[in-house]
Amino acid sequence: MSRGPKQLTAEQIAERAERVYAIESVTPLDQAPEQQLRYYTQLTDVKLRSALEPQWGIYIAESSKVIRRALAAGHQPVSFLMSEKWADDLADVLREHPGTPAYVGSEEQLEQVTGFHLHRGALAAMARPAPQPLQELLSGARRVAILEDIVDHTNVGAIFRSAAALDVDAVLVTPRCADPLYRRSIRVSMGTVFQVPWARLQSWPTDLQTLHELGFRSAAMALEEDSLSLDELAARGDEKLALILGTEGHGLSPRTLAACNDTVMIPMSHGVDSLNVAAASAVAFWETRPR
Repeated sequence: MSRGPKQLTAEQIAERAERVYAIESVTPLDQAPEQQLRYYTQLTDVKLRSALEPQWGIYIAESSKVIRRALAAGHQPVSFLMSEKWADDLADVLREHPGTPAYVGSEEQLEQVTGFHLHRGALAAMARPAPQPLQELLSGARRVAILEDIVDHTNVGAIFRSAAALDVDAVLVTPRCADPLYRRSIRVSMGTVFQVPWARLQSWPTDLQTLHELGFRSAAMALEEDSLSLDELAARGDEKLALILGTEGHGLSPRTLAACNDTVMIPMSHGVDSLNVAAASAVAFWETRPR
C-alpha cells in the first residue's frame, strides 16, 4: 500500500527554503510588486481571463510538467509563481532563466493571489508565440482538424491531445472557438497543445477556400441524410484531408456544411445519437490516419 509523499522534518523544510531563496531570480511573494501579480489574479473567472490573457499577450501554464513542455517548445516565460516545494523541484528551470522573476510563497499565499487551491503548486505566465501564417502552417500537412466555435475548454484540450497522439499535422480554430492556450485547455491537453501546430482562422467559413486551393478535401463531421460513413471516408484515402468538428449541441453551421466537400458520420448503436465532440475527434483521427 502506498504511504503517500514523505513528510519533511522542520529542518528539511528550512533547508529547502534556504536553497530556494538563494536562487537569483526568486522573490518572496509578499515582496512582489502588485503589477507583476496581475497575471495570476482571478484565474477562476473564465470570461475575464479569456479576454485579458490575449490582450496581455500571455497565457498561464500550470504544473511542473506543463511548464517544462512549454519551455521545451521554445516558449518564453514572463514570470513564475509557485510554492517553495515546487520552486525546489523546478530549481533547474529557474536557474536557466535568471532574468525571469519567480515569486515564491506558501500554499495559502498562492491561494490568496489566484483565488483557488493550487494542487500542482506551480504557475508560469508565458509569452504567447506569434501566430503562424496559414499557408506556412499548412505547408507539407496532409491531415488537419478544424474546430468550429467549440466553447468548452475541456473539449478543446482533449481534441489537441488526440491530435498529438494520432499524428494530426495541424489544428485550426475558428474566430469564436475557445482559446487553446487557456489554462484548462492546456491542462487537459497535458501540454500537447505546444506540440501540434495551430492557428486561429480570421474569416470563417470562407477560409475553407484556402484549404481547397491547397488541395485539401474538406469533410464535415455531421449527421446528415447524405453523409458518408467514416469507414467510407477512410477507405477513399484522400491525400489531403481537413476534418471539421462542430460546437457542442448545435454542431456545424449551415454555411459550413454547404462549403464542405463532404459530410461524414460515425455510425451509432443502441439508440445513441452521437458522441461527445472530443470522443468523435479521436475516432475520426484514428480512422483517417495515413496508411
